[in-house]
Amino acid sequence: MYRLGVIGLGEGRSILSAAQASERWEIVNMCDINEDICKERAREFGLTRYTLQYDELLHDPNIDVIAIYTPDQWHGRHIKQAFEAGKHVIVTKPMLNSLEGVHEVLEASEASGKHLFVGQSSRFFEPMIHQRKDYIAGRHGDLEAVEAYYISDARWFLERSWSKQSGFSWMYNFMIHAVDLAAWYLPNIEEVFGYGRSSSTNGEHGLSVPDTMRFLMRDREGRIAQVSGSYTTPALRGVDPGISCTLRGTNGTSRAVYSKLEYYTHFHKEKTAVHSFEEKRPYYFRFEGDSHHAGEYQNYIEYFADCLDQGEIPKPDLREGIRTLAVMAAMERSMETGQPVRVEDILREHSLA
Repeated sequence: MYRLGVIGLGEGRSILSAAQASERWEIVNMCDINEDICKERAREFGLTRYTLQYDELLHDPNIDVIAIYTPDQWHGRHIKQAFEAGKHVIVTKPMLNSLEGVHEVLEASEASGKHLFVGQSSRFFEPMIHQRKDYIAGRHGDLEAVEAYYISDARWFLERSWSKQSGFSWMYNFMIHAVDLAAWYLPNIEEVFGYGRSSSTNGEHGLSVPDTMRFLMRDREGRIAQVSGSYTTPALRGVDPGISCTLRGTNGTSRAVYSKLEYYTHFHKEKTAVHSFEEKRPYYFRFEGDSHHAGEYQNYIEYFADCLDQGEIPKPDLREGIRTLAVMAAMERSMETGQPVRVEDILREHSLA
């Protein structure tokens, strides 16, 4: 049984549901700066303990793992403090919202000997799980191209106060889902090139960071990824699935999507097929509509427990998370310069190569 402390009870709602449904996890305490949401979660899940002070989680010897679901800008500090307190860490994406401060996190990790797992929830959604199994089994043949996108009408997110704080980024908060899927299949992305723009909707809310972005990426073997994101324009609901990952190989093509529970395949000597997992909708979506990620979090905390049991490194870990952040830093620079950017150059600049 692993004992869990949770900070950030908005998005943290899903991991509370996941841990409560698991035979391998116990919720010890939870934390948020908003006492009303603490009380709401206590009522919702029948819990008796909460705190407004993160230090209370850090100094509790009964907590093995701290799960961090706070605003992106705070992740670095919260991760470092958890390591210094001798805790394993689960942190929602993005692990950090830039490469600044990454050496402090690395040093804290190495000193603690504890594991960090980046909660890239899209990897743990049912269609993506099946796609990964088919890829590992070699059903695609030689992988030639990956197409990943996250297209969503997320204008509602602009009403959150912290979206207007320094450090907020549509790329790091939203598009990272698509970037991570591309990097999962092409872990050695070498060069990126792309464009981005900020809409008038962004401007009306005081933001100037890009909210529409399109990128091409190439790995060391010359394989290509196309990664796209749009966040403040109306979406074609029912047509655009939200998140999509397409793998194109010499023996097959597949597409896994979210939030539809569907997986599309065309493998060698097989007809095109649609695989539906609609019967699992109550498992994945436990709250209002197709919201939150309780099922994915359930899957990944069970995976994390397996890794801890077996002494294995959970993936994506700190090192993999840093590589993804370097890819995203290269994407940012390409948007700024209009030129292709090499990921290794970014890593060297930050003494990470």
